[in-house]
Amino acid sequence: MDQVTKAVAVSTLSQEARRPLLGDLLGLQLAYNPGAILSFGAGSTWLLTLIGVVAVIGLAVAAVRVRSGWAAAALGLILGGAIGNLIDRLFSPPSFGIGRVTDFLAYSDWFIGNFADIALGAGVILAVIVSARQQPIASRDEESSASAPAPAGGGAR
Repeated sequence: MDQVTKAVAVSTLSQEARRPLLGDLLGLQLAYNPGAILSFGAGSTWLLTLIGVVAVIGLAVAAVRVRSGWAAAALGLILGGAIGNLIDRLFSPPSFGIGRVTDFLAYSDWFIGNFADIALGAGVILAVIVSARQQPIASRDEESSASAPAPAGGGAR
C-alpha cells in the first residue's frame, strides 16, 4: 500500500501546491525527504539506509520469534513501515542507497509524511501499549510470590 500510494502521489501531486483535505489541518503535497522524521539526518542518508537495513533484519528476526498476537501486529506494522521507507532509500533518486523518501501527507505546517510513517507510528504506539500491559502483570506475579507465606511443614532441607 505504501509504495502504491507513493507512486500515485508522484504522478498526481506537486511539490509547489498543497491540496487541502481537511482545511489547513491535512492536505496532499509531494515532498522528497533525504532524512528521517522531520528531516533529521538529511546529510547522512547513507547512514539512515544502513540503519534501516539493520532494523529490518532485526525486526524480521524478532517477528519470527514473537508469541503474542498483539506484539506480532506491532512488529508487523513497524517492519512494514521500515521496509516501505527503506525501498525508497535504496532505489529512489539520487542513487542507490541514498535515495529520498517520498512523502505526500501534509500535516498542517508541521511535516509531510507517508503511509509507511503511519504504520511505524501505529506500531510503536501498539508496542508501548502491549509492553505496558504485560509489565504490570509480571510485577504483580512477582509481588504475590514474594509476599506469599512459605509452605507449612517444611522448606528446603
